[in-house]
Amino acid sequence: MGDTTQRAVEVHADRSEAATAWWTTGHGRGEFRSEPVRSPGPREASVRTLWTGISRGTESLVARGMVPPSEQERMRAPFQDGDFPFPVKYGYLNVGVVEEGPAALRGRTVFALLPHQSRYVASVESLVPVPSGVPARRAVLAGAVETAVNVLWDAAPAVGDRVLIVGAGMIGCALARLACRIPGAEVTVVDVDPEKQHVVEALGARFAGAADPPGEADVVIEASGSGAGLQIALQSAPTDGEIVVASWYGAGPVPLELGADFHSRRLRIRSSQVGAVAASHRARWTTRDRLTLALRLLEDPAFDLLLGATASWRQLPEVTAGLADGTAAELCQTIDWSRE
Repeated sequence: MGDTTQRAVEVHADRSEAATAWWTTGHGRGEFRSEPVRSPGPREASVRTLWTGISRGTESLVARGMVPPSEQERMRAPFQDGDFPFPVKYGYLNVGVVEEGPAALRGRTVFALLPHQSRYVASVESLVPVPSGVPARRAVLAGAVETAVNVLWDAAPAVGDRVLIVGAGMIGCALARLACRIPGAEVTVVDVDPEKQHVVEALGARFAGAADPPGEADVVIEASGSGAGLQIALQSAPTDGEIVVASWYGAGPVPLELGADFHSRRLRIRSSQVGAVAASHRARWTTRDRLTLALRLLEDPAFDLLLGATASWRQLPEVTAGLADGTAAELCQTIDWSRE
């Protein structure tokens, strides 16, 4: 997350109640730390966490200590504590209920860009109310849907376009569901895992295996997190077209074959990143506006297909180990903070 939002969580010792927070302390390792939580001041609220979500792509890189030194400041989560590589308290998909604060927020379910911890005090400006039609667990997908909104603003698919998305992970599936709402659009998702087909088709898109991608598309988005996926995207782009890259590769090298017809077809590779609103909308939209839109879009129950397994917060050691060794599920794993 390349957001420069001012850190709004403060910790003081003037209250006996403590938060339990998860810190990543080494490759695939971490520990729970107790952190005192103060009473909220004016324009602040005390929130009890209900759910957090695992943003697999970014959090896998964090769990492996693979955030590049050049990006360590830019990729800080808004409410991160500690520094990359370790120890670091990281995460940005937190849904909770307001227990103390302004009357308009008390008892409301809110989304915030907070790490994995049981409770916190934050400014009301950093809390976005979850619409009543969005279940709290589904609301952890707000970060994925917000990213998908930004990528589509960058890629700008139009009515009737053939849209190709490479990668059926959490971001790729969120992109597919939103792109399917464009009138006349033909949306295809390519992935190496044939078991993703039922999810992709349930979202309203077509599925294609990586060994047999479809022909040329009008709009090509790469969200696979792999160099092989980006190569498929290059092969599928139209002449004079571009590939919008939603993946973030961290410190890993990405080999590409840029010979053959790459130059003769005048292809372009462009990045999209959620830390700033897409240039096409930046003058009119704030990051809060975009997040509010993402939460509203989550009233669509089809997004439940993006939710993976649920684990108790006590299982975060195993979850972090899975992120580091590559065995974590690709869809959004949710962490239940209500279970002891």
